[in-house]
Amino acid sequence: MNLQDIPKLKHTNSNNFFLLAGPCAIEGEDMALRIAETVLKITDTLDIPYIFKGSFKKANRSRIDSFTGIGDDKALKILRKVSETFDIPTVTDIHEVEDAYKAAEYVDVLQIPAFLVRQTDLVVAAAKTGKVVNLKKGQFMSPEAMKHAVQKVKDSGSNKAWITDRGTMFGYQDMVVDFRGIPTMKQYAPVVLDVTHSLQQPNQSAGVTGGQPEMIETIARAGVVNNVDGLFIETHFDPANAKSDGANMLHLNKLEGLLNNLTAIRKLVSSF
Repeated sequence: MNLQDIPKLKHTNSNNFFLLAGPCAIEGEDMALRIAETVLKITDTLDIPYIFKGSFKKANRSRIDSFTGIGDDKALKILRKVSETFDIPTVTDIHEVEDAYKAAEYVDVLQIPAFLVRQTDLVVAAAKTGKVVNLKKGQFMSPEAMKHAVQKVKDSGSNKAWITDRGTMFGYQDMVVDFRGIPTMKQYAPVVLDVTHSLQQPNQSAGVTGGQPEMIETIARAGVVNNVDGLFIETHFDPANAKSDGANMLHLNKLEGLLNNLTAIRKLVSSF
């Protein structure tokens, strides 16, 4: 598919990677607008096509008392407001077939979580909305297996699919990115590297996922060098107090420096 197929997406002819970035979850209107505005200023300066990311609900939680959202309708309306305020596309993840049709009324890209990417009904429902479907590679799946997920989208009458690599389980409490998977999966669809979730340390004894945010630039650089089409970065102005995935998010004040470095690498790699 072409990036030009996404409404409101700017800088699509820049030959740069595209960026999906925002908080893990929508915690409120003010925080969403603040993060979107900051990221947009940076990406406009660097000619990076930008899609605001925010989960309208969090269904995959380790503990029953973990934050799951502020209410589906409220969060989806905030995503719409972000899009309308800044004239940018948005992406959110879905967990049930009903979510696909509901979220499609508010956002431009529907994301299938890694644990659910083999759920045929969910993938088909997302594809039939006509929206772009971002298929996150299961932590338990090989890169080669993702061709079947992409084929489900195609067999549902759509060619609007991406694959996002968010790492592979390495033991019980760590994730590893196998960069050999990028050229493999690019045979099936454009490939996004989920930099922050790739650095998760799940299944901690406290029931709260850990992470290694200090390695974000290392993973992102390697992805850009290996010609990834897009990057996925969760960012927040106060990760320590974020309601979800704060342990592996990038502090918002570090994003500009990171993207400056990554666009320089992209230009160098593109010159070869």
